Amino acid sequence: MYKKILVAIDLSKDTDKVFKAALRMANGESSKLNLVHVVEPIAAAYSMDIYAANVSELQQEAIKFAEERLAALGKEWGLDTGCTHSLLGAPAPEIRSLAEEIGADAIVIGSHGHSGWKILLGSTAIKVLHGAHCDVLTVYVG
Repeated sequence: MYKKILVAIDLSKDTDKVFKAALRMANGESSKLNLVHVVEPIAAAYSMDIYAANVSELQQEAIKFAEERLAALGKEWGLDTGCTHSLLGAPAPEIRSLAEEIGADAIVIGSHGHSGWKILLGSTAIKVLHGAHCDVLTVYVG
């Protein structure tokens, strides 16, 4: 049914559960999957240059870690080269934008229940759902 599925992961222990759900949606065909992880910008708490330099270094380290981890997962799960995406920004709009860019017909994302609507989906999952131009599957991860 689905030809291209974007799998949004947070690189936590729950990543495998989200990926496996997406793989089931793809009838076991990993060639239909793209992985994405969005690194949120680290806000500088102080305006002094010395702190900004340290924040910038931390941001670059976070991006590098995400890229390396995604590449390793992509290789482990047999994804095609170029099917892993590490982005910088606010997760929900970045995920929706990438889904449109690659022509995804579904997004799979993990959800953590907390309170209110967040019990059902999770704040990032809710934000992805609102404004998505394709199906969105949320995988409950606890």
